Amino acid sequence: MTDLSKQVVIVTGAAGGFGKSFTNAFLAAGAKVAALDVFEEGLVKLSNDHRGVNEQNLKTWKINIANFDNCKMVVDDIVKHFGGLDVLINNAALGMGFVRDDHMVVGVGIDELTPDIWNEMVGVNLTGPWNMTKSSIEYLRQSSGGRIINVTTSFYGMLWVKNQPYGPSKSGFEAMSAGHAEEFFGDGITVNVVVPGGPADTPMISANFVHDRKDLVSPKAMTYPALWLCSQEGEGITGNRYLAGLWDPEKSIEENRKITEAPIAWPGLAKNPVWPAGKPNDK
Repeated sequence: MTDLSKQVVIVTGAAGGFGKSFTNAFLAAGAKVAALDVFEEGLVKLSNDHRGVNEQNLKTWKINIANFDNCKMVVDDIVKHFGGLDVLINNAALGMGFVRDDHMVVGVGIDELTPDIWNEMVGVNLTGPWNMTKSSIEYLRQSSGGRIINVTTSFYGMLWVKNQPYGPSKSGFEAMSAGHAEEFFGDGITVNVVVPGGPADTPMISANFVHDRKDLVSPKAMTYPALWLCSQEGEGITGNRYLAGLWDPEKSIEENRKITEAPIAWPGLAKNPVWPAGKPNDK
């Protein structure tokens, strides 16, 4: 069992799906968890689930992360309540079920989208993680080893036809993660992406999905690489994405890294830009 008893962790989208699994796993590892979500009923249920067990280590906040001022206020309140911040898990997202429940059977084309739908989904899926990162970064710099775990999606999901604005918002989030991994490295803060690698058994996958749900990626799978990355063993490991659906808890960390680990985003495509006097980093 990973011991994270000295860590304070923020989980966004904590009331269900991956977020609930992250919350449960980090509480079980001894961490203090700030659980954030826009759905108050889900937060109440989450609190009730831990009544009498880990109760003192869990506190919930209702928040729409698309609003920066709200993010800053809540993060400040979390640090005041728990005394610091060590880990930010940017998990909250709106899926295409926000548009229509049967989107995996019949895709959502541009004629069906509105500017309000686009703005709300991008606001939660891309602007929201930036808001939380911006609000948290100074506190993470004060930690002895700050960690950021970002939940994007598979590359297939980013490019899936009639899967917008979900796909583009997540690809932007992937690019942001790559940039932040390099930007924050000198501050001792690691940034990594964890994705299921395919459809997962969460509310984002509607009941009319044609495959058996037992064949979907378990939300618990997301916790295996996340817990390791936030442990002492994960110190200094940054700029990677992990396919949690391939992570086998019966195998060693080294074996799992070989199977699941790759660089964030598309670094191979960024090596040779057409740039005056050479490359951007040439002195």
